Formats: sequence, structure tokens, C-alpha cells
Amino acid sequence: MCVSFSQILAQTNKRPNIIFIMSDDHAYQAISAYDQRLISTPNIDRIAKKGILFTNASVTNSICAPSRATILTGKHSHLNGKVDNHFKFDTTNITFPQILQANGYQTAMFGKLHFGNSPKGFDQFKILPDQGNYYNPDFITKKEGNIKVNGYVTDIITDMTLDWLKQERTPEKPFMLMYLHKAPHRSWLMAERHLDEMTQKTSPEPKTLFDDYSGRTSPAKEAEMNILTSMSWAGDNKIYPATMDSLKIPEIGFDKQRFKMEMGRLNPSQKANFDRVYDRINAEFIKAYPSMTEQDKMRWKFQRYMQDYLGTLRSVDENVGRLLDYLEANNLMENTIIVYTSDQGFYLGEHGWFDKRFIYDESFKTPLMVSWPSQIKAGQKSNALVQNLDFAQTFLDAAGIPAPKDMQGQSLIPLMTGKSWKRDAVYYHYYEYPAEHMVNRHYAIVTKKYKLIHYYFSTDAWELIDREKDPLELKNVYNDPAYASIRKTLHKQLDALRLKYKDNSTISNGYIDRFLNDAVEGKVFGVPKQKAAEMKAKRK
Repeated sequence: MCVSFSQILAQTNKRPNIIFIMSDDHAYQAISAYDQRLISTPNIDRIAKKGILFTNASVTNSICAPSRATILTGKHSHLNGKVDNHFKFDTTNITFPQILQANGYQTAMFGKLHFGNSPKGFDQFKILPDQGNYYNPDFITKKEGNIKVNGYVTDIITDMTLDWLKQERTPEKPFMLMYLHKAPHRSWLMAERHLDEMTQKTSPEPKTLFDDYSGRTSPAKEAEMNILTSMSWAGDNKIYPATMDSLKIPEIGFDKQRFKMEMGRLNPSQKANFDRVYDRINAEFIKAYPSMTEQDKMRWKFQRYMQDYLGTLRSVDENVGRLLDYLEANNLMENTIIVYTSDQGFYLGEHGWFDKRFIYDESFKTPLMVSWPSQIKAGQKSNALVQNLDFAQTFLDAAGIPAPKDMQGQSLIPLMTGKSWKRDAVYYHYYEYPAEHMVNRHYAIVTKKYKLIHYYFSTDAWELIDREKDPLELKNVYNDPAYASIRKTLHKQLDALRLKYKDNSTISNGYIDRFLNDAVEGKVFGVPKQKAAEMKAKRK
């Protein structure tokens, strides 16, 4: 007789606690459980060692707020309505925290949500407004109103999380806790304690740092996320505006404004620490800049980027360790599901890029590790095609609660506990164009061997990537006769996936029309009204 996990759970009457840890823009290649070349993350790695590490985890839409909406709803962006960072989240969506709360779970959220000021389904929350700030951040709270807390954001979010576990948690009830970091999101301000060490660090360059995009369709070349040409000197690399002026370096985007917004939050003591370190960097830069070639500038900016990005991760790893230490000291590990993930991946110089959005691996794939000592065998590794779409149903399954029929994911519980589990392909759809970084809209099917990608709107182009023969994803083989049969099969599979997930061109066109209408009215950040009007007229 086959006994379901829900039946076992009902018999033991011991529903698990759930702790969902998510960082913002944390590239899997910046976790030592995946890759030891960039940084050591011993505390995050503890979760993988105690449970299962997923090497093929991915997102359905690689951008912050839509990814979070997918996680909460268990539905693709086109159905939950949060297709990009512009459109508001439809609060009529039912989220898994609401369902858990209604079924006896105590729920709390601390850190970065990115959308909505009053998340449903939580007994307690303290969240950053929008992107939040690294130093002396503001918080929107359920019980205290809007507050400002002095200190470093990663430490503060952890303090709030531990305070809730110690003082507000009801021991008799299972809990679901969302512990959500701002780091390592742009503009990458590390904790003061890591400034000296991390600003001296040198990172290995990725093989594709100087990619010329010649092997793929135009969207890769047209995107505005190249480290040399799109990463700002002041806001990102911490070159002072006065240094830029003295060297007559032109601004890139909201360069000086971004710098002033972040640095302007530092108190005198914090500013003195930053100035002590970045004065040295600026002095060295002033001497080097006049003789720099374009290649030199690219290499310099890459190293500065890595120092600050990886610097923010030092504190994330330390603070994850604080949480794990508390759980171990208070006998809360055995029946607690602990997830560590990111809202998507991130480019750390691969293809010359920073940011995310594209379906190429460093953006599309995301770190994922799960521990649950009472149920999951330690030290596992899986290359299954899992997605952020699956979290909602996984947590509901673990709690023995039936998932709503409109959820589109697949519970990972059978996969993690050695039962039958299968998925041959996943679906991806990115929408935010025209907007910052100018990555064209595209949808795709991804299998373990191939990616078939359709770019639409600003161009109509197809790409086929052979993931096994071309792991760096440099060559489009869509028109290669040797791949004719594979291309035909993938087109059929893609059509079937779009039908399964209820996505189609009518829905896509509807989002484009709504987006352009808002842009013409001046409601879309970074999109000039005139340009939007021209695009709208061209569509007609």
C-alpha cells in the first residue's frame, strides 16, 4: 500500500517549522557549496551539508519583484499579474503564507519584500520599503508603524528575526518564518568590519568577461548591463563625484545621484570608516586612470564590483550562521525545513555583464539548498529541473495542506525524500522592456540539454543553445542544419508548455499595451514619454 507524505504527517501530528531564507541577487557562483573560486560561505554551506543541494534550480522570470510574487503565489507571472517591477502586485492573489496562517501556523517576515506595504498572511512583519538601504535603514512594521533603525541592514534583519524567535514565537505552534536579505543587491555597501579585508581582494576573471556577443542574436549586444559601459563610476564603484570631475569622467545613468543617496545615510562614524578606505582607492585610481585602456577600465571596474558585491555577502554568511547557531542551541533543527535561495541569479562579469534578466545561466539559475534533518538525508545533490514556482506547493505539502488547484508548481517533497519525481523541462518568460538595462522581452523552454528562446517586441528572433556542448552559452545554433530535428522537437515542447501554463501571445500583447499606455502617461520610471509614444504608434 502506498502511503502519502500527508498521511504520515497526520499520523505523527508533527507539522514542520519552515524557515525561508532568501538573499537578493545572490549568484550561485558566489556560494562555496557551488564554486570555491570567489568566496567562502561556510554557514550557508551548512544547510547544503545537512540536506540537499540543487544544481539546476531556476526562476520563471529573472527580476526581483516578479520572482517574489511567483514564490508567494506558486503561479507564473502572467497569471499572478506581477510580470515586472512596474505593475502592482494583485493583492487578491492567495499566497502560501495566508494558507499556512489559516491552518494554524504562526507566521512572520523580516527584511526585503520589494512590493506592498502590508503583506497578507503574517502575524508579524518588519520589511524594508521598496529596495531599502544598507545603512540606518527604514522599516515598515505591522505593529510599530514606520521606524528607522541605526546600523547595518543585514545585521538588523537578523536581530529582528532572532528577537521574534526568542520573544514572540509560540512554542506550541508550528511557524513559518521568511528571513529576507537586501544584500547583495546593488549598490553593494558592505559592513564596516569587512572594508579593509574585502577592498584588498582580487577575484579571478570569468572566461567571457570580454564577450563580444557575436554568436547570438541582437538582444545580447543591445542590452545595457555591460560592466564597462553601464556600471556607474560613483554609484557602483565608489569613485567620488569630485574624483570624476577632476578626471572629467562623464556620468553613467544616475551615477552621482546613486552615490549621494547611499552615502548620505551614513552617520559621521560610518562615513569616517568609509572615507578611510575609499580615499585610498580614489587616490590609487587618480594615478592609474590617465593611462588606462578600455580593457584596463573593464578589468578595474570588474575587480571593484567584486570587492563590494562579495563584501556584502560576508555579512550574509555570518548572519545565516547566527540563525543556524540559535536553532541548533534551542533544538529547533530536526523538524524545521530550512531553505536558502535567491530571488534569481546574477552576472558576476560573465558575458561582461552585471545584473540579471536574461535566460543565460548565471541569471536564470538560482542557488537552492534545503535541510530538514528528520526527513531529508544529509549530503544529497540533485540536478533536477526545479523552480521558484515550486516553493508554495512544497511548503503546503510539508504541512499536510492541499494546494489550491490554480498553483502551477510541483512539490519537491517527494524529490527530497527519495520518492518518484519527474520534470523534463521548465518555462521562462521575461517582460520588463523598455526599461533599465534594456533586455528585450523573451520566453523559453529549458531542458537539461537545450534552451529554445524566443525574443519578441523590439525584435523577433530565436536562439537555440546546446547546454552540454556550449556551457558558456556563446553560440546560437538555431539555424544549424545539424539541430533541425532538435529544434522541431523543442518547438513542440514549448507550445505544449505554454498551453500547460496558460500563456500565449494575446496575454503578452496585453501586458505590452498596458505598459506602453502607462509609459505614454509618464508612469514608467526611465522610459521617456516620446519614446513610448513612438513604440505605441509603431505597434499599430
